[in-house]
Amino acid sequence: MLNLDWNIIWAIVNILILYVLLRIFLFKPINKIMDERTNSIQNDIDSAKKSKEEAEQLKEQYTGTLADAKSEALTILSKARDEAASEKKEIIQQSQEEAKQIISNATKTIENERARTMLEAEGEIADLAIAAASKIIDNNISDAANKKLVDDFLSEEGID
Repeated sequence: MLNLDWNIIWAIVNILILYVLLRIFLFKPINKIMDERTNSIQNDIDSAKKSKEEAEQLKEQYTGTLADAKSEALTILSKARDEAASEKKEIIQQSQEEAKQIISNATKTIENERARTMLEAEGEIADLAIAAASKIIDNNISDAANKKLVDDFLSEEGID
């Protein structure tokens, strides 16, 4: 009959017990550690993806803000140029008006000075005419009468 070697049976039983013990005490903790490590790595990868997405969003916001800032800067610059041009035009117009006013005042002053000079000249001419007439007629009439006589003469001649 079959002759069983008990050593082989004990070896198989020992291998089975060793397998069960290894499975309980070695493979389960190692599998647990491997699962935890896998989960940790997956969490790190997910966190990195999330950080990358947030960085992309921040970059887009920064780009949008930068574009808005450039646009606003151009608007401010354009507005400043328009205001400067308007102010320049206003200053030129004001200077032209001041120049016209100065010319007008100078013209009035010249006319007043000419009129005053003409009156003084008429007075001197009248005095000279009276002096000459006095010498000619050797008749001394009063100064008031002399002036009236000269004024009448000038009026008759159209010099006023």
